[in-house]
Amino acid sequence: MPGKDLFPDFSRREAVTGALGVAALAATGPVFAQGSGDRPNFLFILADDMGFADLSCYGRQEYETPVLDGLARDGMRFTHAYANSAVCTASRVAIITGRYQYRLPIGLQEPLSTQDVGLPPEAPTVASYLRAQGYATSLIGKWHLGAPPKYDPLKSGYEEFWGLRGGGVDYFRHDFGGRHDLWDGDTNVKEAGYLTNILADRTMQTLDRRKADGRPFFISLHFTAPHWPWQGPDEEGRAESDRIAASGNPAGIFHYDGGTMDTYAAMVRSMDENIGRVLEKLVALGMDRNTVVVFTSDNGGERFSNTWPFTGKKSELLEGGLRIPSIVRWPGLTKPGSTSDVPVMHMDWLPTFVEAAGGSVDAAAPTDGLNLTPVLTGGTLPERTLFWRFKNMDQKAVRRGRMKYLSIGGNEYLFDVVADPLERGNLKDRQPEVFAALKQAYDVWNADMLNDPNAPSYGFSARQLADHFGIDD
Repeated sequence: MPGKDLFPDFSRREAVTGALGVAALAATGPVFAQGSGDRPNFLFILADDMGFADLSCYGRQEYETPVLDGLARDGMRFTHAYANSAVCTASRVAIITGRYQYRLPIGLQEPLSTQDVGLPPEAPTVASYLRAQGYATSLIGKWHLGAPPKYDPLKSGYEEFWGLRGGGVDYFRHDFGGRHDLWDGDTNVKEAGYLTNILADRTMQTLDRRKADGRPFFISLHFTAPHWPWQGPDEEGRAESDRIAASGNPAGIFHYDGGTMDTYAAMVRSMDENIGRVLEKLVALGMDRNTVVVFTSDNGGERFSNTWPFTGKKSELLEGGLRIPSIVRWPGLTKPGSTSDVPVMHMDWLPTFVEAAGGSVDAAAPTDGLNLTPVLTGGTLPERTLFWRFKNMDQKAVRRGRMKYLSIGGNEYLFDVVADPLERGNLKDRQPEVFAALKQAYDVWNADMLNDPNAPSYGFSARQLADHFGIDD
């Protein structure tokens, strides 16, 4: 970003400390707590609608995110991390299954707009794989992969669920469309407070239980921040909550006329501070050195997000809709203060975690992702081709190496996204062979995916709102 180094150097003291830490780990190997063998715990933290440059360690200038900046200093920061989709549910399908979302009907939902589709309980998930390896599995926060009784996180590998089933709620009232959406398993619960704080509280309580029972754990901490409605953790945010409730409009939570940059900053800072509380709890319990911490986002940013140096936002297959912040601290693997420009994708986390836990992926549902261990140790991956589509195939994208094919708005492009991250120079006429090869690769890939010309496109209609939340006309 102009006026600020995107990748600021660390201080001499931090560099020396990091070097000593790496040397110690190299001498001893991965250090894991007693009682869990040589297998790590996993804390997977997912933000909602966070843009690539919404953390200060990625270039945000309007506010600071010291906790996540510190996590990057302690681990590895990815500069070419991608979401599987430019919207929420489809990306979450890929995260939990380790596969392209279009292998399942729910992956066609942009967004999830009907009660009749969800993540099939029989589909293998990262939670079910790790549970089979003896891990305690918990989802704290947002699910958004189908409604009960047919679909439920407790049917998809999680032993514990505490959070919301839908795509978003009021941060203070914890409702959407007049329906309260906060659950402890199958029980609807009332709890006062700002949602980001509450989710961190619940995570800390879960860590206390894991310390007591000694089981290795996989915790999915899925915040709703900084997703709409834009409400900070202050009196102004509470007043906005009251205003929406008083409006009597169930769609008012979409907040098309609301929010400010200051509010957005407050929401991100609140999430950063609450992640800090969770990380401090890990230290207090002596669990930090055998716990892998991953922070990322479900898709590109929206409205107040910063996606520099890219164009595009959520719902677009431009880099700004797909490129996401991603930070990993893996004791014994990641070098403090390191960065990686290797392209990685949501679906890579499942094989990475499962193999580290000593498990293997079901041959009947093979992962489309790759184990990231070579990257986390400073190496690379074999070159591969990554694919996206969106809005009922109105948008298409392919990345291989540094080149990207994009079809959007009825036009086709070829970009070098390393030299031209803004996607301004169309190279399709200069490099016709590359353009043709990527376009053909898309057609071959797409033929192996589910296709439904009637799949919903992004954006709720009034009728979809009513159907989804049971609101009478």
